Amino acid sequence: MKVLTALKKDPVLAVSGVLAVLSMFFVHPDAAYVSYVDYRVLALLFSLMCVMNGFQEQGVFRKMAVFILSRTADTRQLSAVLVFLCFFLSMLITNDVALITFVPFTVLVLSITGQQKRLISVIVLQTVAANLGSMLTPVGNPQNLYLYNLSGMGIGEFLSIMFPYTAVSFLLLVLSLFPGKNEPVRLSSVFTDLPPVDRKKLGCYIVLFLLCMGAVLRFLPWQLILAATLIVLLLVNRPLLRKADYGLLLTFVFFFLFIGNMGRLPAVSDLLARILSGHELIIGVLSSQVISNVPSALLLSGFTSALRPLLIGVNLGGLGTLIASLASLISYKQYAQTEGCRKGAYLLVFTAVNAVFLLILLAAALLLGDF
Repeated sequence: MKVLTALKKDPVLAVSGVLAVLSMFFVHPDAAYVSYVDYRVLALLFSLMCVMNGFQEQGVFRKMAVFILSRTADTRQLSAVLVFLCFFLSMLITNDVALITFVPFTVLVLSITGQQKRLISVIVLQTVAANLGSMLTPVGNPQNLYLYNLSGMGIGEFLSIMFPYTAVSFLLLVLSLFPGKNEPVRLSSVFTDLPPVDRKKLGCYIVLFLLCMGAVLRFLPWQLILAATLIVLLLVNRPLLRKADYGLLLTFVFFFLFIGNMGRLPAVSDLLARILSGHELIIGVLSSQVISNVPSALLLSGFTSALRPLLIGVNLGGLGTLIASLASLISYKQYAQTEGCRKGAYLLVFTAVNAVFLLILLAAALLLGDF
């Protein structure tokens, strides 16, 4: 019963599991199955999840936000801080962690300042900012970490590919903050619910994060990082090990199995490779609208060697529908729990803003010759 409930809550996990099982009827399980799985990506994802949960537990990101917000003088500055915290921090803490942290915080701040009317616009822009800021770095989101590892490209090459799109996104977000009336605002010192910092634990999380970065940049072996994460957390904070997103990790495993099996069926792999050839960017964008960008990256990467346009496609593909990036669902669920929420209005604004950003960034891809 618990398994069925979990699958209902995570349909992507359910679909990936079904695909993996169905593929086994065509390619029966054998010793080659072991080679399908990218253990490095799974180990780094798990370690980063645990470390980010540790930072979140210590209230590091909220404390940072409170410090910056205490210096705001008007609603435009307030909105800018809330939006760009998601944009810049998502580059290091992932888009979903940024939204889990700052959307509830935004609801609190805008309620305190009597600016509930701005909830929809700010949360929508935060969501767009987190999805677009996270595309700059390999650790910004799961699909980046996977494609970065698969491609074998260096960090400089990765940054050079994604920087133009990140820069355009930054300018679009700045312009998006200007419409509307600007009003004075004062934040009183009411943020008393922030947890005290445990310096010992925080120090451990910082060391683990630096080790993870070393592994991402291929300076350190992933086996060392996984072992260090497990040992440190067993000694310092065991409950964090239960908070990792095992559903996402299992989704990766299922897709690895499906892609590995399909790759051993020449008729299927050749057909998919022909369909993808030369169209990786736009297919990455379109498929993300239906199955979200992480599964799209996992699925499509098995049938093309043109990983640069695919990387761009699945990142830009996080814009669009509510399920194009699963991180977007986090914002929507948080907003839907607020008193007096207007779900229809939220979806309308969300879709319109995402469509505008996506069209402009696709135009940029055309100008940059990435189509």
